[in-house]
Amino acid sequence: MADENQTNTTTAEPQSQQQRAARKTRVGEVISSGMNKTIVVTTVTRVPHRKFGKIVKQKKKFYAHDEANQAKTGDTVRIMETRPLSKLKRWRLVEVMSK
Repeated sequence: MADENQTNTTTAEPQSQQQRAARKTRVGEVISSGMNKTIVVTTVTRVPHRKFGKIVKQKKKFYAHDEANQAKTGDTVRIMETRPLSKLKRWRLVEVMSK
């Protein structure tokens, strides 16, 4: 009987109390907005070279979901990581920071 009471007290947390991991955010420039509800954002990261230590710039392209088609080429935007929306889209537009 004592064992039954112990197993009942160790229950999983309700869905509302579980904490989600912090989602990654990036700030970059829109280089393409020709697709419907999709933008391509490029980000520049400054990292030290593995062998020589010199600071070099790395560019990376992200495909992001833009529901309202509000971002245009040349805009600076903030994007956030999300669930996979298509083959390439794993990010969504949070805000247009400057036009």
